[in-house]
Amino acid sequence: MEKIVEERVNTWLNGAYDEETKAEVWDMQRHRPDELQDAFYKELEFGTGGMRGIMGAGTNRMNRYTVAMATQGLANYVRKCVTERQPRMAVAYDSRNNSREFSEIVADVLSANDIKVFLFNQITPTPELSFSIRQLQCDSGVMVTASHNPKEYNGYKAYWNDGGQLVPPHDGNVIAEVRKITSIDDVKWTRKPENVQYIGEEVHTPYMERIKSLSLHPEAIQKQHDLKIVYTPLHGTGVYMIPRSLKNFGFDNVSLVEKQAVPDGNFSTVVSPNPEEKAAMRMAIEQAEKLQADLVLASDPDADRIGVAVPKGDGSYELLNGNMTLTLLVRYLLKEWKRAGKIDGKQYVVKTVVTTELIRDIARKEGVACYDVLTGFKYIADKILELEGKEQFIAGGEESFGCLAGDFVRDKDAVISCSLLAEFAALAKTEGKSLRDLLIDTYIEYGYYRESLLSITKKGQSGAEEIRHMMEEYREHPYSSIHGIEVVRIDDILLSTSTDCRTGAKTPIQQPKSDVLQFHLADGSKVTMRPSGTEPKIKFYFSVREKLERREDYDAAVEAAEAKIEGIIQYMKLK
Repeated sequence: MEKIVEERVNTWLNGAYDEETKAEVWDMQRHRPDELQDAFYKELEFGTGGMRGIMGAGTNRMNRYTVAMATQGLANYVRKCVTERQPRMAVAYDSRNNSREFSEIVADVLSANDIKVFLFNQITPTPELSFSIRQLQCDSGVMVTASHNPKEYNGYKAYWNDGGQLVPPHDGNVIAEVRKITSIDDVKWTRKPENVQYIGEEVHTPYMERIKSLSLHPEAIQKQHDLKIVYTPLHGTGVYMIPRSLKNFGFDNVSLVEKQAVPDGNFSTVVSPNPEEKAAMRMAIEQAEKLQADLVLASDPDADRIGVAVPKGDGSYELLNGNMTLTLLVRYLLKEWKRAGKIDGKQYVVKTVVTTELIRDIARKEGVACYDVLTGFKYIADKILELEGKEQFIAGGEESFGCLAGDFVRDKDAVISCSLLAEFAALAKTEGKSLRDLLIDTYIEYGYYRESLLSITKKGQSGAEEIRHMMEEYREHPYSSIHGIEVVRIDDILLSTSTDCRTGAKTPIQQPKSDVLQFHLADGSKVTMRPSGTEPKIKFYFSVREKLERREDYDAAVEAAEAKIEGIIQYMKLK
């Protein structure tokens, strides 16, 4: 056993930790040495987005002690920033195992540090936590969630007073304060009840009202109020807010996937509660096939990510990827804003650097600016904050199934997205079309793009080292061609350099440094790779473009694009 691991284990066995935790450490020490090594070889990192990890005993695990120490560091920073009055913070949690317990510990520590805490009294979507920070004029907030990760995980997202997740300088400053907390003895544990207020409907109601204010075609919903919608919350928080919002919009024929409508931290009907994965959407699509539904909607456990499936016209359904969903939302909003005469050159949309370029093409044609930001919705929120009062945000999103419309929430929001896409489906049906029909129309009008994501999981200490080595290899030995297509430009956002491969000329990239590498090919294709900031994965993003001029050529264009993506993957030896 490494010395540092041995020291940490001894601290947990002999310190002021509860007996159940000590028993778990002792059991690992006797029977599971590899697990003990992974649990203690490092401290669970509080990164720029908070922290996320497997639940259990150990310094590298999510547990009541790592949660409390992180909260003490965050509390110390908030108190440094807010000195003229009592600081205010909102706290929410999702349906995961231990989320409620962890949220209560967060409230304990914050209140013990004389911070006023607004703690939700039931499981709550992440976007509503973002909304509550602005609604209640809080200085910061915490969401206890591991988003769409497997059941073994939990996490902790930290927010600032704009309702967005931490960005510079606050992220680095909070990390510095958290690192100063080196012992559980540094934590103030004893709750001050007078500093904790449980909240619920006083936030739910205005949240619903603001979402309803985004509606553009209530008359279409009146005509199609019985639109057949199948919805699954995947055992998460969306079960309370998304059906409520759909009803508030005027939809009265929403069919829940009942087995997945029960909040369940074990996610008993799915391997992973991720609407990106076909397996997670299987039950919803099967229910839609029986009902011949007009639309299938889903949300992940904390209801920030959205899943969508649309009828193909032959009784089957197509599961949309995140780029397709965002494309539909942006197309709907921009065209309807333009039709209403609300576009005057001061509006904009935002996407991440790995999101489809189709969003830029739509925005350009409709007279709206499009901004690129780094991967992570917090950078979209930061762009909204930067342009607040100067330009008007319409919508934004990322390929990883996260969309937002309106600026009263500063994180991706499946409640908003489900509501507006249902309205778009109602409007389409009044015209005798489906959302799939309108998606194909969009490709014909603006150009056909096809994207794919390949995530490779590398668990544990050795996995993290392997991912680091892979990125080094791509930088030190870059491709000159991929799948027979010349690489014409390499963007290295970590080094802030864009290199023209034909001339060797280098130009600076105006983005914050991030471990992202992009290969731009001569035919307009693009390959992007980056380690995940929240999971033990390295992610590869593929984007290709094909010609599409006629509806009847759609399937052929899809086949050609998918073949090109598969060829690129095989060339890079990723499968």
